[in-house]
Amino acid sequence: MPRTCLNFTITLIVLLFSATTAFAAKNAPHAAHINGGDPVAGKDKSMLCQSCHGEDGNSPSTEIPKLSGQYATYIQKQIRDFQSGFRKDPVVSEMAATLPNNQDMLDISAYFASQQPMKADEPVINQAGQDRFMKDGNGCVTCHELGGKGAGAGSPLAPLIGGQHKDYLVKQLKAFKKGERREVKGMMNMILGFMSDQDIEDVASYVSGL
Repeated sequence: MPRTCLNFTITLIVLLFSATTAFAAKNAPHAAHINGGDPVAGKDKSMLCQSCHGEDGNSPSTEIPKLSGQYATYIQKQIRDFQSGFRKDPVVSEMAATLPNNQDMLDISAYFASQQPMKADEPVINQAGQDRFMKDGNGCVTCHELGGKGAGAGSPLAPLIGGQHKDYLVKQLKAFKKGERREVKGMMNMILGFMSDQDIEDVASYVSGL
């Protein structure tokens, strides 16, 4: 084979391999988020969840949280908290009670975790909220990381929050402040004790726009 043809063939193979690799990477599920469940099986098992949270985990209602790309470990913890009564909601508590099968819970959480991570429909600029989020010592960034991406699959207490609905964030932050919602370590309750209602509005606005 002439050298020019050989070089062309090698270049073509490299380009095709690179394109295939890029496509696979772009369309691969977020394995680090999934935590052992089967997202394919979880799609069918999560049909009832999808009626409120959206088919891909992007809920149409601003009062219902997005689950798209959320860490499976966090979703699993919340389901268990609703099942045990540690966390309560008239609708979600009842739904969680219908999942006695641990594998179903793993698969459902894996399905939502495998979706593209939630993000804002439009960017929101709130300097006061950004400053409070980034504050040294008791700023949200300490646990929820830059961009609100969360502490990762190994930390079920610091979820992905960047791009979450503002209304939902405000509701939950105020619930933590009032002690109506708690976490085992009480960190959120302590942090919210230092935040005014205006701080909450500003931070929720900033985070929702990430």
